[in-house]
Amino acid sequence: MTTLFRPWSSTLKQLLHHSHRPTFTLPSNTTSYNRFLSSSSSSTLSLPKRIGTHNGSFHCDEALGCSLLRLTSKFSGSDIVRTRDLQVLEMLDAVVDVGGVFEPSRDRYDHHQKGFNEVFGHGFDTKLSSAGLVYKHYGKEIIAKELEVDQEHPNVHRLFLAVYKNFIEAVDAADNGINQYDSDLSPKYVINTYLSSRVGRLNLNWTDPDQSSERENEAFQKAMNLTGTEFLETVHFYVQSWLPARSIVVECLAARHDVDSSGEIMVLKKSCPWKLHIFELEAEMKVEPSLKYVIYEDDRRTSWRVQAVAVGPDKFESRKPLPYQWRGLEGNELSEISGIPGCVFVHMSGFIGGNKTYEGAIEMARASLKA
Repeated sequence: MTTLFRPWSSTLKQLLHHSHRPTFTLPSNTTSYNRFLSSSSSSTLSLPKRIGTHNGSFHCDEALGCSLLRLTSKFSGSDIVRTRDLQVLEMLDAVVDVGGVFEPSRDRYDHHQKGFNEVFGHGFDTKLSSAGLVYKHYGKEIIAKELEVDQEHPNVHRLFLAVYKNFIEAVDAADNGINQYDSDLSPKYVINTYLSSRVGRLNLNWTDPDQSSERENEAFQKAMNLTGTEFLETVHFYVQSWLPARSIVVECLAARHDVDSSGEIMVLKKSCPWKLHIFELEAEMKVEPSLKYVIYEDDRRTSWRVQAVAVGPDKFESRKPLPYQWRGLEGNELSEISGIPGCVFVHMSGFIGGNKTYEGAIEMARASLKA
């Protein structure tokens, strides 16, 4: 089987190596910057490209945007210049989250200007942050490099959308102040462990006696390392786990009528994270009626599981839970009530049950359909 991804360690080493490139905060003085360029040119024949972003407090989107640019061929190994001087920014090779311009042909990726309403497309309507803008322009190149295939390969587009949906969009929404839910209800608990929140805590504490630009730059480097590493970990997951699992679920969904004439029971031929794919593939493959149960062998290969499919992604409620009379029962008692030999258990909520044999698990699913 052909390996479709670059060895993970080499990609991470590349990111960490680039993180040691200098980060500069420049004074609002174009003459000083010109002197800096002259001194740099005298010490090296090839001046690295420079990515500009603003100095001061930073957010997740510009840290991630700069990291993404460094993962491209064009900006690999680039220096980061942190300033708000528009004349300085104009001389740089790319500018992220500052400057008031979105112009990808010149690698300008700001989203704060009046009238800006750029979205990712492909069914996504969240307003983009600077990270989303960079990803929209360079995401396919980065993913194709990880897969070691051409950008036109269909898996590149699949991953391009999946990584946006499951990683980049949340950064865009958080930076633009877009709530996850349309509700005035107070949350039942607080979540402060998401990426944007963790990046925010990397800013210098107001009680820190050293508020120098050097310390600020060190903090921004940490933010770039954090966001870039987590981005690559996400891509790594989708390349090594998500794509292979998708292929398995496609095959099993296509064979569902061989399991039961209803088409509402699927047998998973090989253990994999199937729940990530069911809902998208049902729409893509026009599965009707919707799937109700998935049957698979347990991790120890000692019994078979019957799991009810949830009503939607990230939902606990099942489309059709296992029968109420079975819930909370085990072993012989469950087999007697259900009339199916070999039953092991049914969870109190009815979302999952087990049987000692494949045939018994099939019978539990069929009986549940009729209940």
